[in-house]
Amino acid sequence: MRTLDLERAGTGKLTAACGSIAWHSRLSTLMIAAIATATWQVAGAANLEPRTVGQITYLCGGVGQDEQQAMRAQAGNFDRGLLFTQGSRGKYLAGVDVRLSRNGEEVASFKADGPRCFISGPDSTYQVTATYNDVQRRTTLARGQRNVHVRW
Repeated sequence: MRTLDLERAGTGKLTAACGSIAWHSRLSTLMIAAIATATWQVAGAANLEPRTVGQITYLCGGVGQDEQQAMRAQAGNFDRGLLFTQGSRGKYLAGVDVRLSRNGEEVASFKADGPRCFISGPDSTYQVTATYNDVQRRTTLARGQRNVHVRW
């Protein structure tokens, strides 16, 4: 090994410098990985955009702290909300199929990307049919109900 040869030649300082460079290189790699991960997480939250189906606008997410913060920042733009959980401990669910109906007619359907969905639309009470793993749950959702809990 080159490092051993340098030590034997009496250049311990150079060996320490080379070791320091290797350590800094590893540290730099770790820092780049951490920055890339943080950037990816922020980009994921930044991509949390409201979607519109007919007259219904919705925003679903809330997986991870970054999405939860992004959701809280946009909560004031919506007048209704759903929260999907499973089990006695309230494990958050994503991938729930949601269907909204008004007066017996479907007005919107979408797949929830996260456990929380904020919804806005014309003033009315909506019938919600939420399906997870082929099991349906039904509830109603009216203006001002921001935290209707749907459990499996």
